[in-house]
Amino acid sequence: MPRKVNEENERIKRQYLTYQREARGRDQKTIDMIANALFDFEKSTGFKSFKAFRIEQAIAYKQKLSQATHQRTGKPLSKATISSRLRMVKPFIIWLADKPGYKSRISYGDAEYFNLNTKDMRVAHARRDIPYPTLDQCHHAFQAMPDKTIFDKRDKAIFAFLMITGIRDGALASLTLKRIDLVEACVHQDARDVKTKASKTFTTWFLPVGDEYRACVEEWVGLLRKEMLFGYDDAFFPKPEMVVGKNAFTVSGLSKAQYASATKIREVTKEAFTRVGMHPFAPHSFRKTLSLWGDKHFQSREAFRAFSQNMGHENVATTVNSYIPVSRERQAELIRGM
Repeated sequence: MPRKVNEENERIKRQYLTYQREARGRDQKTIDMIANALFDFEKSTGFKSFKAFRIEQAIAYKQKLSQATHQRTGKPLSKATISSRLRMVKPFIIWLADKPGYKSRISYGDAEYFNLNTKDMRVAHARRDIPYPTLDQCHHAFQAMPDKTIFDKRDKAIFAFLMITGIRDGALASLTLKRIDLVEACVHQDARDVKTKASKTFTTWFLPVGDEYRACVEEWVGLLRKEMLFGYDDAFFPKPEMVVGKNAFTVSGLSKAQYASATKIREVTKEAFTRVGMHPFAPHSFRKTLSLWGDKHFQSREAFRAFSQNMGHENVATTVNSYIPVSRERQAELIRGM
């Protein structure tokens, strides 16, 4: 069954999404999230015209979200998810309040009804400890990774590269060989073709956390360039080459193309840890591991700022607040030690 739409609503939503993209500079991923949130709200009203908006619709929508379940897990939506949905609809209502045909029906204050109550807001935005591996755990998992097939070597090099750079998985999935500089021992995260956070361009120098990691990366790059004749525009983390067999598609080796997403990279790290009976740590947790290491090894203000920039942060406070929190145990230790 085709989904129901309100043509008048579709036109004004198209104007709003164009405004978000062209005037506010939102990327396509954000645009898609906004569009989905608006459709979800519109569906909760029975696709009534936005000109017929009433604050009761906002109240009913919040109640609907509080009773909704996640499509994949079947669990109730988290407060953070509910807050995110509401925060995408609220600016749209504010924007409508200034548009011809709507401003006589919608006031700016109406948008405030999309706020969660104070208690739920605290729950939604509470900072929670994220599990991360120690350097010893990373080393143990790395040593246990197989390296017999070309795919084993690729996956092991990916693990090693995460360890010496702390690169985000999305950026890693989009890397090409031309961004890897083994002479200067760095990776150029150029936002023109590397999917960095907020499209920032910066250079990350390899961190001295283990010679075996760097050696693994150098061996992998050499294999791609010298033996497999990969060019500078070919993928650093290539996906399989699929060919048509007698009855189905089969893997014939490595393609020179990139994966469309970072899903495979997440699978690589999780499998590496679970293979040795550990928690399935995600690639992003490596950034916390490295930040805690950097906090101990880069003691001076200038040195730690260099490390922070190496992680892609413009402000040292971002590194500290995001990746070097004081644990409850350490908090108690410091207070009692006074």
